[in-house]
Formats: sequence, C-alpha cells, structure tokens
Amino acid sequence: MRIGNSSADDFEINVVPLIDVLFTLLMFFVLTTTFVQQGHLKVALPQASDTAAAPAADTLVIVIDKQGHFFVANNRVLGDDEATLQRAIHAVAGNDTGRQVLLRADAMTPHQAVVTAMDAVGRLGFTHLAIATAPAAGAAAP
Repeated sequence: MRIGNSSADDFEINVVPLIDVLFTLLMFFVLTTTFVQQGHLKVALPQASDTAAAPAADTLVIVIDKQGHFFVANNRVLGDDEATLQRAIHAVAGNDTGRQVLLRADAMTPHQAVVTAMDAVGRLGFTHLAIATAPAAGAAAP
C-alpha cells in the first residue's frame, strides 16, 4: 500500500527569470566596461649602418622636395601623380629594372609623396631601392 499522493509530481525549475537576470547582468557589464587603448606603442626600429655608401654611377636618383614635387635625374616631373612619375622614370631608365634606385626625400616631405614614389618604382619592376638619409645633427661624421 502506498501512502501519499499516487500521482508523480515532476519537479520543474522555471529558468526564464534566471535567463532574464543573466542577460541583464551581461548587458550591464558590457556597457560599463572600459576597454584600455594602448597610448604608446613600443616599436623596434630597424638599424642602419652609419657608414655612407657612395651610389653607383648608374643609380637612378628620384628627389622629392618639401612640397612633394618629384625630380627624376634632376628633371622636374610635371605632375604629382603616380602615372606621370612612372612615365618619367621609364623615360630615363627604360626597361633596365636591375638598376638601383635612390630615393632622396626632404625631411618635411608629405608621407604620401614618398609612398607614391615607392609604388611607382615597385610597379615598374625595380627591386633595388635605397632611401637616402642624413646623419643626426649631434652625430660625428666618419
């Protein structure tokens, strides 16, 4: 003989309010969290030798002045776009893409002008590119 209720009651936990509370807490933490943005990035800069190398006689020299104007082999390029620069380089160098290219940019040259010159040289197939620099003001000359 059984004593008690003969119907088996299934024990059930209603989790809908628990899910609502979890989503509310999740939204609270997402909205109040501050993400730390790195203000100072540590970058390891490449090293260059301090000895000056003399450019070869057949080196193609591209000069960029302070205003971003291009000069190829001491001749002003009329136009500051990449296509015009490519035509000027091709007129001087021809198909000799084995030549070394020396890029001499003023310290105050806009960065875009330097990138444009590097793109033009790269798209023409030149693989030997050097960027001219000057020693620091306090550095002793060799």
